Amino acid sequence: MNGPINIPKALRSFRYAGVGIYNLFRYENNARIHLMACIVVIIAGVFFKISPVEWLLIVIQIALVWSAEAFNTAIEKLADLVSADYHPVIKIVKDTAAAGVLILAISAVIVGGVIFIPKVLLFF
Repeated sequence: MNGPINIPKALRSFRYAGVGIYNLFRYENNARIHLMACIVVIIAGVFFKISPVEWLLIVIQIALVWSAEAFNTAIEKLADLVSADYHPVIKIVKDTAAAGVLILAISAVIVGGVIFIPKVLLFF
């Protein structure tokens, strides 16, 4: 019996997850859009010297949007594998998964607005 944690298995799991992240940003256009937005927000955060709590909110929002995009991509790929042909139920599944990403993206924009709009207004 192995110890409480199987280190080689855990390392393989991290490697698989890393490949998933790589594939997400390599093949998914919307993930790349979120990545560009993330870079802009990080630059703005550094420029405006946002507080640690504001950084935490930004990091949580970024992680939520990227996670939602990953789940959405996984659902879409699985749905395409199940049926390459048009199916109304699969369309609903894919549209609903995309809606989840959109809801989180809107949330991220609102959080970003609350954090950055006052700073931008003070700057000008």
